[in-house]
Amino acid sequence: APAIGECAHQIPPEIIGWFRPCLGASNFLTLTGEGKVSVISEPSVFHETLLSQCLSSKRRITLVSLYLGTGTLEEKLVSSIQQNLKESNGSVRVKILLDYTRGSRGSHNSRTMLLPLLDKYQKSCQVCLYHTPSLREPLRSLLPQRYNELVGLQHMKLYLFDDSIIISGANLSKDYFTNRQDRYVLIEDCKPLADFYDALVSRVCNFSLQLDKANQVQLHESWDIHPYKGDKERFTAAARQHIWGLYGSAIAENNQDKVEALQEEADTMIFPLVEMGELGLHQDSEVTRHLLESAQDGSTVHLSSGYFNLTQDYIDCLLHRSYANYHILMAHPTANGFYGAKGLAGAIPAAYTLLATKFLRHIQHADQENRVFVYEFQRPGWTFHSKGLWYSPPGSLLPTLTLVGSSNFGARSVSRDLETQVAILTSNPKLQQNLAKERDQLFSRGTLFTRNIISKPERIVPFWVHGAARLFRNYF
Repeated sequence: APAIGECAHQIPPEIIGWFRPCLGASNFLTLTGEGKVSVISEPSVFHETLLSQCLSSKRRITLVSLYLGTGTLEEKLVSSIQQNLKESNGSVRVKILLDYTRGSRGSHNSRTMLLPLLDKYQKSCQVCLYHTPSLREPLRSLLPQRYNELVGLQHMKLYLFDDSIIISGANLSKDYFTNRQDRYVLIEDCKPLADFYDALVSRVCNFSLQLDKANQVQLHESWDIHPYKGDKERFTAAARQHIWGLYGSAIAENNQDKVEALQEEADTMIFPLVEMGELGLHQDSEVTRHLLESAQDGSTVHLSSGYFNLTQDYIDCLLHRSYANYHILMAHPTANGFYGAKGLAGAIPAAYTLLATKFLRHIQHADQENRVFVYEFQRPGWTFHSKGLWYSPPGSLLPTLTLVGSSNFGARSVSRDLETQVAILTSNPKLQQNLAKERDQLFSRGTLFTRNIISKPERIVPFWVHGAARLFRNYF
């Protein structure tokens, strides 16, 4: 094994082996060389990159997020797309996919922000709003705004410009452009990956509601099953088949012989992973579980989640079926996005403290305190939204693998929301060092989460939150 600070010339075969089952079940692989994958570390740079890419794209702009905010920074983003369309005479194709419930919250919302694009460039722009098939009457009418988002969401975050793509966990709003820490990986000039994701988004758009310039929504012309008025089983089966059809094409294009031939020419491999639990697609969680179970004795896994609520399956993998060392970073209550929120939402940080406390007890009961460590991210004036995983093989502190994207590795990610992340395997020294720097910067703001911290008066969780967390754990 390479010594600390050294890099292998090739991706370790055993790590590639973890993904061989994915070539049939998860099914798509692309490879890149040096200089094509870069790590963005600051929210402001993320925003600047979005603006410049929106202005300079020549063929296509595809934005996928939970929602678009309504402030001046978000207006600049819309304006940059509008300027590009004006200068190109509408030749650039713009596709935007958001969540219906989150994007419709309030009178001035994501939908109203995008109406100017649809008004002037309706032939060039498509705005789609995914509506979960699980939110239907009478619950749909009974749940108020914000709380209706508990049922299920479009949670993927990817930003595609021509043949380049930013994979992230960040949404398109002010906090994510200023003082909410997330992850952002830019993959440039990678047409196969960009084509795959553009096709994936198009397929989700097909069974999403289409927004028009009058702020009304209707079904896509190619789709005849309403997400919440139509038959739920029929909708989910058709949507699942629609997505899986794309993967069938990818499998055919990426046979094992082609993968092995390309592997000799590149130092970086990229696997796009998708999780759409409510549609019955569990590709990302299967790969993640396999990764946790297969991590080598003496290796190190750093895992980050803005909303830490591991599934029981992941907990069992981590504590009972894995031999790696684990360092887990979560949000301190003051760095939780719901800190200071009004109403019941204000108790969400305490609920996550409770869930983390229970996980700490799992560690203790499994006698794994010398192998699994939990930290709380805290930075004055900032919130924490970073999610992902870094794997370093035995004898090295440099990652050979990272997962980056929208998944929080929790119950919501596996069963309720639409998620995507990419697995990046690399032996490229510069990229490994950049990934290590990103990881270390995040964990440098972490404080060890221990029994002593739990016992502090300000960290005691109100009794009623215990009952609520138990009842709604699968909604976190």
